[in-house]
Amino acid sequence: GETPEAAAWRELEEETGVAPACVTLIAVSKDWVTYDLPTDLVPNLWQGKYRGQEQKWYLMRFEGADQDVNIQTEHPEFSAWAWMRPADLIENIVPFKRSVYDAVLNEFANYLPE
Repeated sequence: GETPEAAAWRELEEETGVAPACVTLIAVSKDWVTYDLPTDLVPNLWQGKYRGQEQKWYLMRFEGADQDVNIQTEHPEFSAWAWMRPADLIENIVPFKRSVYDAVLNEFANYLPE
């Protein structure tokens, strides 16, 4: 019975190495956002058990230093990371997740810099 917020804090640290003390929670998406994996990826990801995800998004302000980010975790999910403007995220995300990022960025727009 992990809550969505508890899962967000856990995954933040598991996937990026960022401790909860380095961020402040700003906002939570009203709705769950879903995406489907492209059919050619389904057998290769998550041992073929899932065809997509349903996610609740949490906007957090990072207040640490770059060295607080460590993506070389036990089970790495990322090969690189970079700071970028919200507008540049859409161009840099895998195509099958672009609609998710677009929806989330629109919802959080009032909290984000231009």
